[in-house]
Amino acid sequence: MFESLSDKLSAVFDRLTRRGSLTEADVSEALREIRRALLEADVALDVARSFSDKVRDRAVGTNVIKSVSPGQMVVKIVNDVLIETLGETAEPIDLAARPPVAIMMVGLQGAGKTTTTAKIAKRLKERHDKRVLMASLDVKRPAAQEQLAVLGRQVEVDTLPIERNQTPLQIARRAMERARLQGYDVVLLDTAGRTHIDEPLMQEMADIKSYASPHETLLVADSLTGQDAVNLAKNFDERVGLTGIVLTRMDGDGRGGAALSMRYVTGKPIKLIGTGEKMDALDEFSPSRIANRILGMGDIVALVEKAAATIDAEEARKSAARMAKGKFDLQDLCDQLAQVEKIGGLGGIMGLLPGVGKMKDQLAKANLDDNLIKRQRAIILSMTPQERRNPDVLKASRKKRIAAGSGMKVEDINKLLKQHRQMADLMKSFGAGKRGGLMGKAAQMMGLGPGGMQMPSQEELQKLQEKLGGPPPGASSIPAAPPADLLTQKPSLPGLGGGLLSGLNPFGKKK
Repeated sequence: MFESLSDKLSAVFDRLTRRGSLTEADVSEALREIRRALLEADVALDVARSFSDKVRDRAVGTNVIKSVSPGQMVVKIVNDVLIETLGETAEPIDLAARPPVAIMMVGLQGAGKTTTTAKIAKRLKERHDKRVLMASLDVKRPAAQEQLAVLGRQVEVDTLPIERNQTPLQIARRAMERARLQGYDVVLLDTAGRTHIDEPLMQEMADIKSYASPHETLLVADSLTGQDAVNLAKNFDERVGLTGIVLTRMDGDGRGGAALSMRYVTGKPIKLIGTGEKMDALDEFSPSRIANRILGMGDIVALVEKAAATIDAEEARKSAARMAKGKFDLQDLCDQLAQVEKIGGLGGIMGLLPGVGKMKDQLAKANLDDNLIKRQRAIILSMTPQERRNPDVLKASRKKRIAAGSGMKVEDINKLLKQHRQMADLMKSFGAGKRGGLMGKAAQMMGLGPGGMQMPSQEELQKLQEKLGGPPPGASSIPAAPPADLLTQKPSLPGLGGGLLSGLNPFGKKK
């Protein structure tokens, strides 16, 4: 989503951080480039102007011009202003009310409202242990109620039984009564949408809100619509009264201006963002983490959270113990590849690593994609358990059988075995507790030890981010500043994915 904006800002910062000192003219030139980058990213004019003015007020002064690392200080200032523009702190869905807590979903047709409703229900059930009831109030769109029922079965959340010839208000009344009688914690009201804003739509929303008195009224907006999404939020807020915004399709190729403009223009927090089509592809909107992504600093916290949510604690502990002893066979490699797929594939992981934006050309030449993982796993799964645990037994006849079973060539198997040997040697050299692949790394991330599984503290996450992408030895740094110099160096990739990204691509070009 922010790729274009991130590239342009990185180019500006590259020029600043290479200079030993800055003049006011340097800062003014950089601000012009930043403002142009914001406008090209479809950020509202008022927001872009306010943004550059705030940066100028803080950047033009002796504290910056004469600082040890003036370029990095400007990056820090831009980071701080980005966070302010996005809303300072994360504001998750508020459930602090007497149950059943009603959450009303509003928005135009086609923004992903019904799918987002199911995603939120799944999130509340799994992460907050809430008993959730979903109700579709859309009687206009064909099969809208059936769609929500199908999604409810998919995420294992109850939906209100469908009764024909009822008005949206009658359905809302039935949903609230059922929730009170059957002890539900949360009721999600999926309202109807239109292709455009009109008076009947707004009156329907107002009537439903008047009866249900929802604790949260969330606007679901398509982030790819740019400034139209901002205008949509203003109109809904004036007529219905919003408490928050959910932006969908944040994984698309839009320019990201809606996310930067929404909070500033409407005053309403962005609470959640949709990052994919899967039911678990929904993240809390954290201004500081989004700012880090825009500035190319990655999002290590999100990577840790994904690892904690997808990696089995017991399996991670066993894998870490094996690797600590220098053991790394093909079954271990297969398990790690499966974990990479669960976390989001190579693209999902790389997008969260600091400084990866600076390596796009190298990664493109390496020809790494998620199909690579599937092909590697197909080869390993075509082997017998004995062959996976002892690759030395793989002679010509066995390789031919495996090639036939996996639909690959013998040459592909040889390349995979060569990569595995390199990774196994790497594991031995790292020793106990050091970069034991994705499983071992995840075990360290999640604090797996005698006391069981626990999420790391903020201090531990900060140390982890510095370890994965901090400044090189001897580089100048700024007290209390974020790792802004991540923009000018390559990330430390070995260790995530068991050296997968640092080895050879067995089905493509060599690095």
